[in-house]
Amino acid sequence: MAEARYDADSITVLEGLDPVRKRPGMYIGSVGQRGLNHLIFEILDNAVDEHMAGYCSLIHVTLHADGSCTVKDNGRGLPVDMHKKGIPAERVILTVLHAGGKFDDSVYKTSGGLHGVGSSVVNALSKKMEVRVYRDGRIYFDSYERGKPVTKLQKGMLPVLGKTTERGTEITFLPDDEIFEKTEFREEAVKSRLHETAYLNPELRIIYTDERPGKEESIEYHEPEGIKAYVAELNKGQEAVTPLIYFKDQLSGSELECCIQFVDAFEENIHGFCNNIYTQEGGTHITGFKTRFTQMINMYARQLGILKEKDQNFTGADTRNGMTCVLALKYPDPIFEGQTKTKLASAEAAQITAQITGEKLEHFFDRNVETVKAVIGCAEKSAKIRKQEEKAKTNLLSKSRFSFDSNGKLKVCTSKDPKRCEIFIVEGDSAGGSAGMGRDRDFQAILPIRGKILNVEKASIDKVLANAEIKTMINSFGCGFSEGYGNDFDISKLRYNKIILMTDADVDGSHIDTLLLTFFYRFMPELIKAGHVYISIPPLYLVTPKRKSEEPLYLYDDKELTRYQKAHSSDSYDLKRFKGLGEMDPPDLWATTLDPERRVLKQVNIEDARLASEVTEMLMGTDVAPRREFIYKHAREAEIDT
Repeated sequence: MAEARYDADSITVLEGLDPVRKRPGMYIGSVGQRGLNHLIFEILDNAVDEHMAGYCSLIHVTLHADGSCTVKDNGRGLPVDMHKKGIPAERVILTVLHAGGKFDDSVYKTSGGLHGVGSSVVNALSKKMEVRVYRDGRIYFDSYERGKPVTKLQKGMLPVLGKTTERGTEITFLPDDEIFEKTEFREEAVKSRLHETAYLNPELRIIYTDERPGKEESIEYHEPEGIKAYVAELNKGQEAVTPLIYFKDQLSGSELECCIQFVDAFEENIHGFCNNIYTQEGGTHITGFKTRFTQMINMYARQLGILKEKDQNFTGADTRNGMTCVLALKYPDPIFEGQTKTKLASAEAAQITAQITGEKLEHFFDRNVETVKAVIGCAEKSAKIRKQEEKAKTNLLSKSRFSFDSNGKLKVCTSKDPKRCEIFIVEGDSAGGSAGMGRDRDFQAILPIRGKILNVEKASIDKVLANAEIKTMINSFGCGFSEGYGNDFDISKLRYNKIILMTDADVDGSHIDTLLLTFFYRFMPELIKAGHVYISIPPLYLVTPKRKSEEPLYLYDDKELTRYQKAHSSDSYDLKRFKGLGEMDPPDLWATTLDPERRVLKQVNIEDARLASEVTEMLMGTDVAPRREFIYKHAREAEIDT
């Protein structure tokens, strides 16, 4: 075979915003719903930075009927004077990657937009973008199509639409349907982010307007009590064990604001922010806080004689049992892991957070001894239950820690390389039998379960650990599990790179998927965060053309069937509808759901951890009224299989 040419002409240089359109996932994480909503948040972050700099008090976010979004602020307005590149500064900001005022400490001391993808990437991924700058008594206008300027400059400057007494920036963008899988913004995630931003900025007002048919509403978010109101809202409906513990201080050019409250619950609920950006995966600021808090509770427990000399210290999880905390750090020039800023990596942030936390909490606890006793009481309760559960966990895991076949039904694969292996969780012995015969035994394991597993959102921990199907999964995966007052989970011991839920394409199958995902989210969230959990998409129909020259075709939903029927006469093919995976022959299962080259999988991820937890609790918990309201509100979005 001739060697492929590889020389200077083979090297492609992507100019301007072309790299963004070529590899959008590198800049916004995905081209799914999460990436789509992220466009709004990038423009919003820039407006919030103007507020943090002291120039903006009002932000409007509007979702229009045509699918576009407008973000308008009353800040200083983008600079429109001539840049040294020979074009207006506004165009530099919107067409050049890594361009903006956030790189100059004299313009923004702290900002959330500095390490994000920025408005230039939003421009690149928008079918259209229009910009109005209200500045110096004039309204300047510019427009773009897929990142390219289309407005003609007038003597090298932006055209002026008229005069104004306003100031600020207004950006309207329409996501590009050539880039995104869907172009309809998800209002729950947008509103959650806006409300969160209002809590973090008590002097800021944000007006959200939805003009889309059937979703019309207008909400003003303004929280003058700030993060104290945020913690109170997070704990709404729960029994408080302590009053709100609030502190705020500055150190080394940074500012830390924190509010803590303990409630009667066996879990911790910590929300960390850096420069108004929610750090979903935590980071150094959270590590510094947790470490110092644990040290302090153990110190006070010994000073008060609650922990004796022979007693072991409380664990970090013990000391945070029942804690709800919002921690907001303003930090100059932060280092984040990844473009979408989900984890803070700045080492100094841990030291700053730990020092402020220690000084302020010591001052508070010395004057509020009953409060620190209440916190220690939560830790004592956690430690007691932890020790009881450790025995149960030991009994559960030690029996078959090294056994791959944990219930006699697991069909193991021969490979022991976790990077290659995958496990399919299937419903029932019938589907398990077909999948077992159709799989590749080298790297594919099959785990049949009996119907619907326990709803862990409604069950106590002892019932969860006693459930046969759950014990089987824990033993099969090999990495233990996480739970509020203890953590035996070790993802490095995971035996399978992919955990694939393979259930029937009907309501019962969807219910089983939901129950399984609830279990993973509450007890093994790291599996989802690390991208190991998938949902298989089985076909609904098999079309067999009567012409022998044509190959059979699998159709995955009713829309595909409708398109096929429109293009073919009804007497030219035979149609079979699969009622379930159990009735599919092994070759059909291999071709449609097992073969890595042809199957369709959906990877499960968490777009918004706070919203995900709230929705999981609402849909899977015991309170009926909120669930009914949610179902009524979203009923029109459901796809009914007829």
